[in-house]
Amino acid sequence: MNASDYEAAGLYFPDAPNAADRLALLEWLTEQGVTLEQMTDAHSIYGLTALAGDAVIRPGERLTLAEVAEKAALSIDEVEHIRRAVGFPAAEPGDRIFRPEDAATFAAFKFAAQVLGDEPILEFSRVMGSSLARVAESAIWLFLGNVEAPLSTAKAGELALAKANLKATSLLAVVPQVMDAIFRFHVQEAVRRSREARVGVSGFDTGRLGVGFIDLVGFTSVSHQLSSRELARLVAEFEGAAYDVVTAHDGRVVKLIGDEVMFVAVDPVAVAEISLTLVERYATNANVTPRGGLAVGELLSRGGDYYGPVVNLASRVGDLAVPNELLVTGDLRSEVCKATDAYAFDPAGRRSLKGFDEPVELFSLSRA
Repeated sequence: MNASDYEAAGLYFPDAPNAADRLALLEWLTEQGVTLEQMTDAHSIYGLTALAGDAVIRPGERLTLAEVAEKAALSIDEVEHIRRAVGFPAAEPGDRIFRPEDAATFAAFKFAAQVLGDEPILEFSRVMGSSLARVAESAIWLFLGNVEAPLSTAKAGELALAKANLKATSLLAVVPQVMDAIFRFHVQEAVRRSREARVGVSGFDTGRLGVGFIDLVGFTSVSHQLSSRELARLVAEFEGAAYDVVTAHDGRVVKLIGDEVMFVAVDPVAVAEISLTLVERYATNANVTPRGGLAVGELLSRGGDYYGPVVNLASRVGDLAVPNELLVTGDLRSEVCKATDAYAFDPAGRRSLKGFDEPVELFSLSRA
């Protein structure tokens, strides 16, 4: 192809200010194996700079829904059921969006369901799909915020943006190996944590753990005053502090929702130490102030999350705390005091909590 072909397709205008850069981009895309039709389609929708990178994400031959189902020895309904569970919309019958390798993935889900049951595997699939969707969103933000934004600010040309996009997307090749190693480490830790939590507990889906909720007072009002970049920095700082502190004390971050973290640990002393350390991290912060609620008891484990009255109790207790205060239940106080005298517990009265019939005795946690 030459400049005349690009011009005829409406992709290149010789008199445009960026004509030289656009022609260089089109020639480079052609070298990458991108067709004129693909360029035209992309140009009319979202532009050309991501085209070469997009081709790397899921390269190769494409199959229809019926073809991939046949290759996997599954019905179309079974394939669609799996896709919905991991978070994808229904596929149009004629759309060629599947790779031949996808058939083995769908077949693996079916085999796992035969061993472990349909509903448990669908539940696991939802957790996996949701988690990987977050990983994917994070990867996109990583590129936009740290590669594309600086290039755009520096007025980089289309070719530079396209090459940066392809280089970043090519990193996907190492992700499966990295994720496999991290996943196996997490499985090992989850097995250990589950065994420790289930000592003296009869149920297979419950364990005795400490649970904490820490949120930042003032976050909502401050968020209205910050730019999007400043808000992202504040959230990232809180997430970083939460993960650093929780994991350093053998706990697990269950989830982060904006300005609140939920975490668990088998050792109640670790729950106390995690909470105090997080509060101390923000002692000099003029914008936000932590507070929290802590409890201990049997938690129901489901889909990587935790449920039950003890979880609800810790959450409700946290809502009652004032800035810089950590309110804890009597059970957690008793277990921590049996193990160490490093902490002080000041009586905070008996409080009526939503969803609990009787007032709950609470204590304010601090260092001794």
